[in-house]
Amino acid sequence: MPFPNFDPVLIHLGPIAIRWYAIAYIAGILLGWRYGVWLTRDAKLWRGSRPTLDERQIDDLVLWLTLAILVGGRLGSILFYNTSVIWTDPLEIFQPWHGGMSFHGAFLAVTGVIVWFAWRNKVDMLRLGDLVAPCVPFGLFFGRIANFINGELWGRPTTLPWGIIFPNAGPEPRHPSELYEAGLEGLALFIILRIATHHLKWLPRRGAITGLFVAFYGLFRIALENVREPDRNMPHFPFGLTMGIMLSIPMVAVGLWVLWLSRQPGALAPEMIEDEPLDPSQDGTPPDVPELHADTFSATDYAPPADYAPPTDYADESQR
Repeated sequence: MPFPNFDPVLIHLGPIAIRWYAIAYIAGILLGWRYGVWLTRDAKLWRGSRPTLDERQIDDLVLWLTLAILVGGRLGSILFYNTSVIWTDPLEIFQPWHGGMSFHGAFLAVTGVIVWFAWRNKVDMLRLGDLVAPCVPFGLFFGRIANFINGELWGRPTTLPWGIIFPNAGPEPRHPSELYEAGLEGLALFIILRIATHHLKWLPRRGAITGLFVAFYGLFRIALENVREPDRNMPHFPFGLTMGIMLSIPMVAVGLWVLWLSRQPGALAPEMIEDEPLDPSQDGTPPDVPELHADTFSATDYAPPADYAPPTDYADESQR
């Protein structure tokens, strides 16, 4: 099957080229942002507990996450897969549109932002991760679709009828591994996390959603690395390992550990008590104010003296 004739540039605006790759990142971030806000608005998902962040805090967090995705993804690609460009062509580091964004690099940078943001806002790090994790599959899905449009990160040779002959990948049909990744890392992972948030109601359980995301992403990536062509400039690792597999194995271990933590006593967030006042002065009764009764005063308390007579010697009528 020949590769579809996709143009990686959506539209040219003079000297500016709007690429599908950029649109994929923008769409993933915007949809993930609004999905996170929607999760906090659905009180049923939190089972009476307080949502991790409010909408204003989510807006603030998205800006930092966007920066982490872009910087971490690019630096991860250079450090994990193409270290030689640091001294052979350092300007290539600043040209991500040529290809080269690493999920694992972005994941580490996003984790750092979550730790810092949780500390700054005095919220639990794992509970913050539980809010962010369900929003990530949007970006993974669109990012892999953009990889396919760019004709990059293709799979290994295959004889299956849906094998695709990618440009610059030789005459052999290959697995469309980008589409496999979009299906597993994007759609399947979203469904798994959706079941956890909406059917199992795990958002109040500290670390449960984070553990599911990290463990399942690692498992999916390890499986897909077996049909994905290793990067050409990477060395041959023993036992059929690839850089993607070696970076994903720790994710599975950490994800399972966090899932175990989520089942421990005390992991479930306490319910909010709606009618409990924040302090005694907010219970609706003004402090130190005595109650007034109808019989406290009588009409005789304000009666004028018996010899009182109003004055009648005004100088003129205007003074009355």
